[in-house]
Amino acid sequence: MNESQIEQRMAKSARALEEEFAKIRTGRAHSGLLDHVKVTCYGQEMLLPQGAKVAVGGSRLLTVTPWDSNNLAIMEKAIRDAGLGLNPTNDGTRVMVNLPELSGERRVELVKVVKREAENAKVAVRNIRRETITELKAQCKNKEISENDLHRDEKRLQQLTDKIIQQIENLAKTKASELMKV
Repeated sequence: MNESQIEQRMAKSARALEEEFAKIRTGRAHSGLLDHVKVTCYGQEMLLPQGAKVAVGGSRLLTVTPWDSNNLAIMEKAIRDAGLGLNPTNDGTRVMVNLPELSGERRVELVKVVKREAENAKVAVRNIRRETITELKAQCKNKEISENDLHRDEKRLQQLTDKIIQQIENLAKTKASELMKV
C-alpha cells in the first residue's frame, strides 16, 4: 500500500467524523442537519434531499418541500423517526421543522457525544497506522525493504497519523464550541 492510499484511508475517518458532526444539531438551523435522513418513496429508499428541497427558513426553522406532494406525510414521518429529537409539522405543501432551543444540560451531553465520536475516529486512524506498520515489518522480514526503509516509512507514517489526528481534534474543538454558544 502506498503513502497516498494510507493518507486517503486516514482522511476518510476525518470525513466520516465531519458527517457525524453534521447530524449533531447546534440549535441553529442548517440544511445539512437532514442530509442523512432516509425516506422511502415509490418503493425505494433515498436520502431526504434527493426527494425534496431542504431550506433554512430562519435561525431555528427548516422547511422541506417535496418534489411530489404525495410524499409529504412520508417525509414528515421520516424526519420524526430519524432520532434527531425533532417534531416536524406540515402545512399541506411543505414540512416545517422547528429546532427547539438547546438546554445547557443537553449542550453538555452533546459535547460528550462529540468527544466520543472524535475518539472513535482517532482510534480508526491509529488502527490504520498499526496495520500499515505490521505490513511494513512483514516486508522487512521478507527482505522486500531494508531496515532503514522501515524506520523511514514508520516515521513518515507517524507524521501522517499526527496530522490527521490534529485535524480530528480541530473538528471536535470547533463543534464543541459551536454547541456551547448560547
